[in-house]
Amino acid sequence: MALAATMVLASVLGTANAYAEDKPVALIVSQGGLGDQSYNDLAYTGFERALKDTGIEGKPVESKEVVSQATEILRRASDADFGLIVDLEYAHGEPMLEVAKDYPDTKYVILNQVREGANIASVLFQEQEGSYLAGTLAALVTTDTSIKGINPKPVIGVIGGTKSAGIDKFIAGFIQGAKAANPDVMVKVAYSNTFGDPAVGLQMAKAMIEEGADVIYHVAGGTGMGVIQAAKEAGVYAIGVDTDQDGIAPGNVLTSMVKHTDIAVEKVMKDYAADKFPGGQTISLGLKENGVGLSEMKYTKELIPAPILEKVETAKQDILSGKVKVWNVVDQGYPDFMK
Repeated sequence: MALAATMVLASVLGTANAYAEDKPVALIVSQGGLGDQSYNDLAYTGFERALKDTGIEGKPVESKEVVSQATEILRRASDADFGLIVDLEYAHGEPMLEVAKDYPDTKYVILNQVREGANIASVLFQEQEGSYLAGTLAALVTTDTSIKGINPKPVIGVIGGTKSAGIDKFIAGFIQGAKAANPDVMVKVAYSNTFGDPAVGLQMAKAMIEEGADVIYHVAGGTGMGVIQAAKEAGVYAIGVDTDQDGIAPGNVLTSMVKHTDIAVEKVMKDYAADKFPGGQTISLGLKENGVGLSEMKYTKELIPAPILEKVETAKQDILSGKVKVWNVVDQGYPDFMK
């Protein structure tokens, strides 16, 4: 939908919400847009739940120039009298600092990073923890030829949407988990430089498959639909991201690293509606908070030998207990195994 259309308010809701002065909520959709069957779509489900439960009105805001027009988009949303602006676009972090100062009565939420400000709430996901488990599973599966579609080569892959700290946070965790499970595994890494082109994902995944990869993790939004399609066509496995993508190609999506953006969006909106907005605070969601984790694998669990599943569960418990520390690129910079 066009930016202009989404920015128009139909009306300001009446009396369903007792707080927040009944001002509506904007959800700024990130690269890839709605319909990505991933990050944006899952966040939008939480947005819709919160609107229904609180009675507040809200609008999604989409733009093909969501990165290049960051400041303009944020200012337009602020001028449109939204009381709360929830922003899914990583590139909006720095512009938000500038805009939020000029609109002290408007509340802002930024995901996947921390931005300081009394009217800004930050949400962090420990994606590296869930990705570690995905890497563990992939490394254990890739040499078990008793599993349909697996070749004996210790080769797996990961395709990111862009080379950035936000995406490399997933990739570093995946590599660390894979190497911990099998030090000899080769992890091929590539970047699509787009979050909305399945054709690019398809071709990149095909190239990895030709090089021996039989499990490929995608962290590329809508582009990842092509990765899943390639896995289906070749009879190998993809690993989904952000939402449970197992059902997109049943039996060929090994698992999905679910990142509960829906829970995060729903929480901050309900806090806002209850006049308890966590301004100046950072909300952290990891394995412990059920903010990230692997899908239930309902189409593939029976294909995987029990000892492999047990090792993945052990890895999870080791993270929860603190025995295993998963590298966080955002906080710690890049590890040696990614340089």
